[in-house]
Amino acid sequence: MKKTGKILLGIASLWPITYMVIFFSFFIFNFLRIMSGSTTGNHGNLPSWTILIFILHMVTMLWIFVLLVIYIIDVFKNDKVDKDKKALWAIVLFFGNMIAMPIYWYLYIWREPKVAQQPR
Repeated sequence: MKKTGKILLGIASLWPITYMVIFFSFFIFNFLRIMSGSTTGNHGNLPSWTILIFILHMVTMLWIFVLLVIYIIDVFKNDKVDKDKKALWAIVLFFGNMIAMPIYWYLYIWREPKVAQQPR
């Protein structure tokens, strides 16, 4: 994979974590706003921020699924991953995807293999 592709995959792998921070910040902000009593009557309509968060949530879930497919395919095609660790990485990526994807990306996609130096 070329360096540009590696960088784009790394950025794509960080989006779910970034979204999680945005998601929780949104709900904490709204909770504090409601508890302070500074809400204005929407008369049953959803605020536009809620609709935006819902759309971002659906897109991020799809994004994670696509990344999961990309990473699991890479696990079994990547020669840098030891043969006895391939199944373990697939399981770790499946169950711990948001955290495991950036770790796998750094260890097996971004880092170049160390070249053994020839004795002189």
